[in-house]
Amino acid sequence: MGGTDAKDILGLPKTPLSLSHHEKKSRPQKESHRKPDGISREVYALTGGVAPLMPSIDVTHLKRPPPPHEKVAWQWLPIKSSARKDDLQLYHWVRVVNGVPPTADYSFAKYNKSVDILNYTDDEYETHLTDPLWTKEETDQLFELCQTFDLRFTVIADRFPLPRTVEELKDRYYTVTRALLRARAQSPADVANHPLLKEPYDISRDRERKRALSMVLSQSRHQEKKDAEILAEAKRISEMRLAARRAADIDVSGNENVGLDKADGGPGCSVSPSSNSQLPATAVAPSTLTMADYASTLASLRMLHVYLRTYGLEQMVQAASSAVGLRTIKRVEQTLQDLGVNLKPKVPTKTVCDEHLELRKEILTLLNLQKQYKESEGSAQREGSYAAMPDTPKDRVFASEPFSFGGISAERPIKKEPKRKGPGRQADTPSPAHKRPRKLKASDL
Repeated sequence: MGGTDAKDILGLPKTPLSLSHHEKKSRPQKESHRKPDGISREVYALTGGVAPLMPSIDVTHLKRPPPPHEKVAWQWLPIKSSARKDDLQLYHWVRVVNGVPPTADYSFAKYNKSVDILNYTDDEYETHLTDPLWTKEETDQLFELCQTFDLRFTVIADRFPLPRTVEELKDRYYTVTRALLRARAQSPADVANHPLLKEPYDISRDRERKRALSMVLSQSRHQEKKDAEILAEAKRISEMRLAARRAADIDVSGNENVGLDKADGGPGCSVSPSSNSQLPATAVAPSTLTMADYASTLASLRMLHVYLRTYGLEQMVQAASSAVGLRTIKRVEQTLQDLGVNLKPKVPTKTVCDEHLELRKEILTLLNLQKQYKESEGSAQREGSYAAMPDTPKDRVFASEPFSFGGISAERPIKKEPKRKGPGRQADTPSPAHKRPRKLKASDL
């Protein structure tokens, strides 16, 4: 049964249902990628149309025919290499153009690099190269192997007939070479910049380097993690020290015209401990803390040996007065003017500056003592005024008292005075004046 019969049985129209214009789904057109020439279809399908990572050779270059006047052929010909010193004959495929073989040197001969090994004579050895640990035959064998294997000391140690370590072979070779350079030079200045003399070989350092390298290569994962933590902590500490050093440099650059050097007789700002012990601790605390904080700045300024004493005294006065307020500083200066003392000494020697700072400190101590005395006197007066005030009863008892409002009687709690134990208090004592009077109720009228 065909599709038309099934539609007749089901009562469906024979024409296919036509979708509206909006119901039609538009399929995106696929971009057609043309396969490039010179590549198979299978390989291109594997790439998916993606550009290759490395640039490919132009196909046209491969298919380009040679020039008509050139006839190229490849021939199996012998080659000559300047890198070889023997008579060994080697062959290679060579590109021959128009039947003329190339006559140039082998193209890879330029990569043959050899080391220039110094040779010595018997007289030079007896004069400059003798060593109790090495014989002449051993030294000759060492230099022959160094010439053969281009200073590859690992191979040389394997080929050396006697049991010598790599470090011993290196030390002997470089010692002999340095001695020959010094002996053959006309003056020491001629070979002063030679690498072997400028940075000589150190056998102990080389052994320590290999020992440390062996330890690093043989350590476990736990040791590697621990070393990484130690390195991170060391880096953090170095960064903190660097930041502190930069902050100190900024402080010194801000006070580059100031310097204090006690050995040179400059003005000092230190106060003797005996003078501090004679004063109250509360009075000298601000200035003592200030001088302690200023000690670090003074230490950084001692490197400057040329300074103005008046400017240094001004900085010391500011440091000594930094813990007090502006009003206190003005009071100190007013006291100095009342005493007939100049704010800046006319002859700022070390002794005068010390005495001036000591006087300022004593005035500040006096002002602190006066302030403490006034505070203690005011607190005593306040305590006396509180003692003169009457006692306030803490216990109150309320008794109910009948009252009426709108014809309805009720009881109102009445406040009763507690009994006094003291004889001087009477029941009819008037209430204190600071208490508010009770409002009149309707029952009181």
